[in-house]
Amino acid sequence: MRDRPLLTTGIVGAVVVAVCCATPLLAVVFGPIGLTGWLTKADYVVIPALILSLELIGLDVYRKHLRPR
Repeated sequence: MRDRPLLTTGIVGAVVVAVCCATPLLAVVFGPIGLTGWLTKADYVVIPALILSLELIGLDVYRKHLRPR
């Protein structure tokens, strides 16, 4: 995998998952329209996805640090 897509994937994933970590806010927003059932298992997906995205960012930074200039 090239460096640029790795970093982009990590950043985009981290941002998307960080926005999704607002589960309590989503429950308040979805409550009046009856869609809170969708959020029952959200934390089982969101937290591992956030960790994976941050690991991709760290891997790219580590690879750039090791590369000779």
